[in-house]
Amino acid sequence: MWIDGTLVSPGRKSLFGERLVGGCRVWDPRRSKCAALFTKDTTLNLTPEMRVLYLGAGHGATASHIAEYVEMLYAVEIAPRPFRDLLRICRDVQNIIPLMADATKPGTYAPFVEMVDFLYQDVAHPEQAEIALRNRIFLRPGGLLVLMLKTACVDSTRPPEDVFQETVDIIRRGYGIRQLHWLSPYFPDHATIIAEVIK
Repeated sequence: MWIDGTLVSPGRKSLFGERLVGGCRVWDPRRSKCAALFTKDTTLNLTPEMRVLYLGAGHGATASHIAEYVEMLYAVEIAPRPFRDLLRICRDVQNIIPLMADATKPGTYAPFVEMVDFLYQDVAHPEQAEIALRNRIFLRPGGLLVLMLKTACVDSTRPPEDVFQETVDIIRRGYGIRQLHWLSPYFPDHATIIAEVIK
């Protein structure tokens, strides 16, 4: 949703000090990689009937914006301090289900997660591609994966472009690649892989 050229989400209350524009929360692409992606690629949509699995939800800022668009969001976060902040956000955004769990071990939270339409992954881990493959079990046929790739977390000694290509090749083992983006100028050396579960 855009108001006067500004990306917003439908929430009417500022949760992280965001400005309100037209009764909606400003979603700043300099503070959220997801907002940066939606700024660069306006063909992607979040819709009211969607269920989302968010891996690496952190403090809940981006999760809170996504949740304002969709039916349900399952938010996985392993670090205790960010998880406490996420719990606080859940008081205001009540369609977020917080799960303190390790995204590398989807079996630990499988009993609590339904099939989803959208898998959003923002996990700072060397095995980012493998995590996406393991969590494919939650995606419906035709569902989308959006992987926010932190190339330095995979291998800081290699060129980001090489890490990106290697990650894409791994993702192809379980998904069909739809689009690839670098998130510059908002997040240098960060890339996005958009892929889908092939029916």
